[in-house]
Amino acid sequence: MSAAPIIPPGGTIVQTFKQSFTDVPIGADNAIATAPFLDAAESLTTIFDALGSVAFSPVKSDMTGNIKKVRDRLLAAPAESENVQDLCRNELKSKKHTATEGLLWLVRGLEFTCIALSQNIAKSSEELSDSFRAAYNDTLKAHHSFIVKPIFSAAMSACPYRKDFYAKLGSDEAKVQTDLREYLAALDKTVGILKAFLNSPEAKW
Repeated sequence: MSAAPIIPPGGTIVQTFKQSFTDVPIGADNAIATAPFLDAAESLTTIFDALGSVAFSPVKSDMTGNIKKVRDRLLAAPAESENVQDLCRNELKSKKHTATEGLLWLVRGLEFTCIALSQNIAKSSEELSDSFRAAYNDTLKAHHSFIVKPIFSAAMSACPYRKDFYAKLGSDEAKVQTDLREYLAALDKTVGILKAFLNSPEAKW
């Protein structure tokens, strides 16, 4: 795991992100700009560093591995990949699906994180481990093998206490929660758009 992000005085973890989901351009027909989306997804993985346990290393590496699959396609065919949906459409036309499958798993990971943190903010007495476990059951668990499930289960059990976690995200807890709510709303919108696309016939291989 990398070191936890350094929060600027009076700021929150959201200000440390290279790219926030609140700033990822969404164009006509819900086209999501590829490079900013990948930068935002990469920035989100630093939240796992703030969780502070090596148990989250597999969760983070899974997401960064899928980001790389999509980014590799962007670098290989930039003109065909300006938005995420076109990247997948054009890859599938070439009878390949490495990046599209990577995106599918990345979106599942983003949804898992979004649901866990949104639920934890909404339920002020709930510990992180309970929020992450519930989110895992609702998102990734059905897609994981019996080998992977215990690895993710160990990560859920290794969550810090909520008061310790939020203290790592900024000194003003009210501001942390305000910033996170805005950030998670944008993430939720992005996940919803991409889930609908990935569930459509044009994203199948």
